[in-house]
Amino acid sequence: MAEHRLDPSADTVTDVFDRDRPPVLTVDPGDTLIVRSLNASGHLGDDVHGPKLIPDARGHCLTGPIAVRGAEPGMMLAVRLESLQPDNWGYTVSVGRDTPLNRRLKVFPGDMAWLHWDIADGNAVNNLGFGVRLAPFLGVIGLPPDEPGEHSTTPPRPCGGNIDCRELVAGSTLYLPITVPEALLCLGDGHGAQGDGEVCGTAVECGMTTRLVLDLVSEPPIRTAHAITPAGRVTFGFDADLNEASAQALSAMLDWMEARYGVDRATALALASPVVDLRITQVANTTWGVHAVLPDGALTGG
Repeated sequence: MAEHRLDPSADTVTDVFDRDRPPVLTVDPGDTLIVRSLNASGHLGDDVHGPKLIPDARGHCLTGPIAVRGAEPGMMLAVRLESLQPDNWGYTVSVGRDTPLNRRLKVFPGDMAWLHWDIADGNAVNNLGFGVRLAPFLGVIGLPPDEPGEHSTTPPRPCGGNIDCRELVAGSTLYLPITVPEALLCLGDGHGAQGDGEVCGTAVECGMTTRLVLDLVSEPPIRTAHAITPAGRVTFGFDADLNEASAQALSAMLDWMEARYGVDRATALALASPVVDLRITQVANTTWGVHAVLPDGALTGG
């Protein structure tokens, strides 16, 4: 299996998902990639007010698309995240937009707050002197919809995108339904640390160097996006309605439990209730995200 290096440049980044955008790299299943991505805004230096790789970006600055030979709709793309190394700085900004949530919280664009983070030795310390422990992951890992035209990077979709799930740390494998031939993976939006919800709309936003392996799966346990992570098995729901997003995530987990444990659906639901966590993935991206987590070892026997 080969190893590839992909760095961000004017020719290797995009700010939209587009099935007709030519790939910047083509790999074989099982190949290893080392992919560098700039932060979501595409800053070229360590100043949030400095130059950007895409000056008038319409969305996240993502590296890709990356084509995988042999990938076809009906398969799953397995993205195995081996390591994630943040850049040495990051930022967080709150109240960047006028949203219903911000209005409910009684904060408005004139109240905008910026934090600058220095990142080193597994920690981030901001300009106010507060520190957090790093748990780096990529906010955006996704494939283009099978529809013509350019699609926003902002919402999460069934084929991935701006999932913003903090469980997708190193050691995780994310499985995405392949929508178009060769998959055309784009990734970026590095987060040094984030709480469930990403409540202000940004995390510790940073550039990231990611080592990952791409593979194809023909017969996955379930057909919707899912992941195996250090926290356990994870399923997702995305919808403008929080109830529907929650139902999607739980329904997918029940599908997985039915197949894994050989039980009927009502029994899977009864087994899930003591051990499965429903978590709000993010509230920042116009489409609610919810993920269900079945921790490893939480359910024994059977």
